Amino acid sequence: MLNFKFIFRQLLYSRVQALIFVACVILSIVTLVAINGFSISVNRALFNDARTLHGGDIIIRSSKEFAAPLIAAIDRLEKEGRLKSSRVYEFYSMVGAVQNEGSTLARLKIVPAEYPFYGKCELASGRDLHSVLIPGRVVVQPGLLERLNLKIGEPLRVGGTILQIADVLLKEPDRPLNLSVFGPRVLIAAADLNRLDLVKKGSRVRYRILIKAAQAERLDPLAAGLRTVADPDYDRVDTFLTARSGIKRFLKNFIFFLSLIGIFTLILAGIGINSTLKAFVRDAVPTIAVMKILGATSRWIISHVVFSLAFLGLIGTSVGIGAGFVAQMVLPRFFSGLVQENIRPVITGQVLIEGYLLGLLVVVLFTFLPLYRLKEIKPIVIFKQTVLPTRFDTTVALTLVAAAIVFVGLVVWQLAEFRSGIYFTGAVLGLFLIIAGLTHGMLLLLRRLPLKNLVVRQSLKGLFRPRNATRSIVMTLAAALAVVFSIYLIEENLDAAFVQSYPPSAPNAFFLDIQPSQLDEFKNLIGTQASYYPIIRARIVSVNGEKIDRQKQRTRRGDNLTRTFNLTYRHSLLDDEQIIKGGQLFRSDWSDNQVSIMDTVAEMRSMQLGDRITFNIQGVQLEARISSIRRRTKESIAPFFYFVFQNKTLESAPQTIFSAQRLSKTRLAHLQNRIVHRFPNIRVIDMSETIITFANVTRRMSDIVRAFTLISIAAGLLIIVSSIYATRIARMREAVYYKVLGARRRFVLNIFALENLMLGLISSTLALLIAQVGSWMVCRQVFDISYAPFWGDCLLGLAVAGTIVIVVGLVPSWPILHQKPVVFLRQQIEE
Repeated sequence: MLNFKFIFRQLLYSRVQALIFVACVILSIVTLVAINGFSISVNRALFNDARTLHGGDIIIRSSKEFAAPLIAAIDRLEKEGRLKSSRVYEFYSMVGAVQNEGSTLARLKIVPAEYPFYGKCELASGRDLHSVLIPGRVVVQPGLLERLNLKIGEPLRVGGTILQIADVLLKEPDRPLNLSVFGPRVLIAAADLNRLDLVKKGSRVRYRILIKAAQAERLDPLAAGLRTVADPDYDRVDTFLTARSGIKRFLKNFIFFLSLIGIFTLILAGIGINSTLKAFVRDAVPTIAVMKILGATSRWIISHVVFSLAFLGLIGTSVGIGAGFVAQMVLPRFFSGLVQENIRPVITGQVLIEGYLLGLLVVVLFTFLPLYRLKEIKPIVIFKQTVLPTRFDTTVALTLVAAAIVFVGLVVWQLAEFRSGIYFTGAVLGLFLIIAGLTHGMLLLLRRLPLKNLVVRQSLKGLFRPRNATRSIVMTLAAALAVVFSIYLIEENLDAAFVQSYPPSAPNAFFLDIQPSQLDEFKNLIGTQASYYPIIRARIVSVNGEKIDRQKQRTRRGDNLTRTFNLTYRHSLLDDEQIIKGGQLFRSDWSDNQVSIMDTVAEMRSMQLGDRITFNIQGVQLEARISSIRRRTKESIAPFFYFVFQNKTLESAPQTIFSAQRLSKTRLAHLQNRIVHRFPNIRVIDMSETIITFANVTRRMSDIVRAFTLISIAAGLLIIVSSIYATRIARMREAVYYKVLGARRRFVLNIFALENLMLGLISSTLALLIAQVGSWMVCRQVFDISYAPFWGDCLLGLAVAGTIVIVVGLVPSWPILHQKPVVFLRQQIEE
């Protein structure tokens, strides 16, 4: 039978620890509830607006002209009245101002009069797109007007013709991801396509057919019938429910990354829960011992503590779910300008149930062992003043194993990927082992320091005060701060390398789609020595006769074998390449077609030397044996190719030429204008502008990550408060003894402040050490850029961290500092 009066008094007596426990539970689930709710909101919004998102009921995509049987089937069905179709072309091209000679790369979209089937293109004038986009006119995004200093009504050079700017495009229904990395959008009427003279052999064009079905219920059979006549290597037929889009991939990947941060925060908050409960139990040890003397059983005591924790856990979970919903409502604002405003936060029963289950799991996972050890408390502890026993037995071992399994299961469930869950769990375990080892070593070193200053010596001894959660505090804060420091250092190094000072050896201008017939004249126009690479577009059909499972490949995170690849031919390695298998690029004793592949390709499907790959090159199949496997010696912006053939194999294939060069900004701007007039089909990509755009997007994403990571830092600060309240009697005793011996309040304040400063500096120093090493590895091994430690900013970070810890530590210590010696000594005598 539960004694609620006893439970209430115990919670009231340990109210600070109870509040900290509740706060830790809140922190443990608020991030995951927010992310899970946001993910459901995103999926629901994308599902509800799926037709608008893709522009049709059925979407057919290809990187080349559609197969004749597919076009014939669509024409037949359209004549029968079963569907309406709309052909859309998308590709990049240089466009230029006619009057001021400015030019820029733009993303052209050729659309027919019936575009779009669903949704609406919003124009600045408020007019309907059909009345504005007529032959001879274009609609452009605001960015193009800004770049070229143009106005509505002025002419724009596009390809081989001049069109008039008729209006400004504010929103496209089927382009909700507005990163605008490679230039602003230009909408052009389908009747002007041939006048542009931009679609040539080998040109990079995205072909789309949008279909509106007459009968929505017949959508799947209609799509299945079109798949039977489509080219399986190039044409992809999807319904609006199965089609992928840029916004889906973008949000899915970013939510996945935020989930990692959420789980990391859960771990740190869980450490806080465990530490707080230990302090709570330690406070209750005398009470429990007295109760056992009076006849209370361990089962009765544990049931009351369990009820107390369940009550606190329910409060923390409820508040955490509410805070998670608030955070979910704020999240879409971070994406303002990147995605269209079609994501609305929703509160669902699924998120509520998952939130309460998560709260229950967290409380059970991190409180079981302290509760289990309650039964080991003996009445004699009243006289011996011993602490809670920590004996390791079979039950404890099995509990730890079970907790580890449950935790791994939780991670896998949250990430929805088994392999990623295992890797993440291993990485987090490795991080905490490293931090634990460094913490132990640093504390051991500090304990042995011969210090003469009394304040410093007493402050250092305070770190090793019984019941002090020094190790838990340091590990939690160090882990959280390491993530924050790493994000900052990587972001600053990327900004310094690519934005503030572009790598001096890296090309900053890419020239694409140069036709072979234009090469000599193009070289004369450029007037500098440069490398030129032939490019043949192709898809992989099979490996060793086994067809590529396109559905399975598309589920891979990252690159896969289903996309269109750029093939090239040469007989030498690039400066940043080396052969890791095969000895030489091509074998002289093989008479059949040979191909050298990059190591990343070999990892996509476990390919080996001698394996045969079949390619589809614009309808012609070509089989080649793998003669060597290459890898890049450094990551850079320099060109590289997954597949390299012998000259004799691909010289006669339809191809374009690609070149990457280093040019001054003035020279590049001048060349762009000349290329627009002389070679309108050639695309020029200014990588410096592209990287600036990427940097801006990255900063916005980093802000979201920092916001969630700061929650994990709060967990470490809560442990500090919990530790202070757990050791308040010992701290009061120290303060009283100092005062009895003649010390002033300022002396005691300095000791406590310096103790907290040490905690902050130890934690942030370890975090900075880990962050510097991790950031250096990422910058050097992944991005291959020079690394700067930014010591000035890091020292400022140490100072800020130390200041925050001092403030957080002194606030709960303030009543201790004002404790009068006579009152405390009288209480001790009475007890």
